Amino acid sequence: MNTAKKATSGNRGDRVRSDCWVELTRKKAPPPLIRLESKVSSMYGDSIKGEIEKMLSFFKQAALTVNLTDLGALPFVISARMESALRKLDPGLESRYLPDPHGSLAKSGRDRQRRSRLYLPGDQPKFFLNAALHQPDGIILDLEDSVSPERKADARILVRNALLAVDFKGAERMVRINQLPMGLEDLEEVVPVFPNLILIPKVETPGQVREVEEKILAIQKSENRDFGKEPYLMPIIESARGVMNCFQIAQASRRIVALAIGLEDYTADLGTRRTKEGRESLFARQMLVNAARAAGIQAIDTVFSDVADMEGLRQSVLEAKGLGFDGKGCIHPRQIAVINEAFLPDEEEISRARKIVLAYEEARDRGLGVVSIGSKMIDPPVVKRALRVIQLAENAGRLKPNWREENV
Repeated sequence: MNTAKKATSGNRGDRVRSDCWVELTRKKAPPPLIRLESKVSSMYGDSIKGEIEKMLSFFKQAALTVNLTDLGALPFVISARMESALRKLDPGLESRYLPDPHGSLAKSGRDRQRRSRLYLPGDQPKFFLNAALHQPDGIILDLEDSVSPERKADARILVRNALLAVDFKGAERMVRINQLPMGLEDLEEVVPVFPNLILIPKVETPGQVREVEEKILAIQKSENRDFGKEPYLMPIIESARGVMNCFQIAQASRRIVALAIGLEDYTADLGTRRTKEGRESLFARQMLVNAARAAGIQAIDTVFSDVADMEGLRQSVLEAKGLGFDGKGCIHPRQIAVINEAFLPDEEEISRARKIVLAYEEARDRGLGVVSIGSKMIDPPVVKRALRVIQLAENAGRLKPNWREENV
């Protein structure tokens, strides 16, 4: 296989932080020549050079000149940038240089709370490190729209390393892959490091979901490790064709836990303009919610693009909640608190849920097959929804664990 003489990876510039720039050049013979530019070289220069030397030894690449400009990069970023550049020099490299995991990688669940999910550009490590401080339900390391075409290969290695090395606390660890077929290459890097959920963009047919699932299964088989039921899948519906097929898409795989809608691409596909009122997308959003509910999964609304309009965001979340959505995308950390709060049940919802659950439990304890409040019959789906409201209220501290002992 042909090899290059020079390769680069990473970011540099006055506004770059938590990253580095790597330039590799082939030389006639070993040993490697390492040139490091860093503001912290007096303290960490030997450690950075040691990391570089370990990588060169791991990949058996000794006849190289390495120029590295450090801008506050952590080891997992340095190793990702080095590996990206090495793979450009020699596309035949097969091994992966993986950082040590930060600890036990938390599992997720089909029905876990997904009110807010924060998008982070997959090629910008400065956004990774403190993302969990804002307490989103999920963090999306994005390989699609936020990454330029020439940086896709670099980003997938950086995201792979971040999944192992960054502690995202209780947030669900998500990756949005690229539109197929490129997204299948993303899976090869990220699936072996245990993401909780994969977002599949621009899905229009069930076959696209099955293609992703088959690729995941093949990777898991080749790794010969127990992955459990994860990663889960969240197809994103972004076109008129996708909307019309969304129920079939929702049923395409048992890994699917939610459907999401992306309205920027959807309205462009319709040939119209997205408005705050959203009349142009109401049909699509209702279709998606109904498809998700019919398939027994969650429905996730689109992002709210005006990051300065907090009241507009709150109203958008309340509208989405009223339509039946369970969560919403975030493009800025300041949106998270508003979304999380607005998706919680209010006092009226909690009070009604308490009455339904108590009536259900009383009927169950008495061996009755029918649940009613006064003269109104309560169907099983109503009970299920009430139990969900109770769970959300307890998790948020709006309902005490001993609420059954209080007067309704």
